[in-house]
Amino acid sequence: MSYAVDFEDVSTIGLESSPVADALAGLRANEARYFKNKYDHVFTVEPAAEATEVVDRVHRILAEERDLVIESKPLEATAFEVDGIRMAYVFYESGLSINVMYTIADGGKRAVGFKLSDGMDVPEELATRFKFARQKSKLAGTIRGSFFVIKGEY
Repeated sequence: MSYAVDFEDVSTIGLESSPVADALAGLRANEARYFKNKYDHVFTVEPAAEATEVVDRVHRILAEERDLVIESKPLEATAFEVDGIRMAYVFYESGLSINVMYTIADGGKRAVGFKLSDGMDVPEELATRFKFARQKSKLAGTIRGSFFVIKGEY
């Protein structure tokens, strides 16, 4: 069952099993607010078990580009297209959020972004490979993020 993320009344629906559910809900709401304000897009997620194609695509890109395997259980995922950009998000039980931005036009931006919920430690599989910058968010507290550029075609 899909869920339109409300960034005004932040809810932990679908994220309850996370030890940082409140912070992860804030991170998810932060993304929803961004897409609503920038693209007038309603950010809708569904349980990862119902979005296996999205989760598998994100995991394939991680494996092929950086030989990465995320240890945490995926809880929710979404995929959509806005303004010529394909977006995919996976939210993990640990508090990690991974997004894949893939511009459809040749030569466009293509990257994988990592965001860590407030209170979450950097996952071991990412700690030695990426440096994380901090940003403040009214909805999510302190978000730490990193990214890498996608070189392959997906």
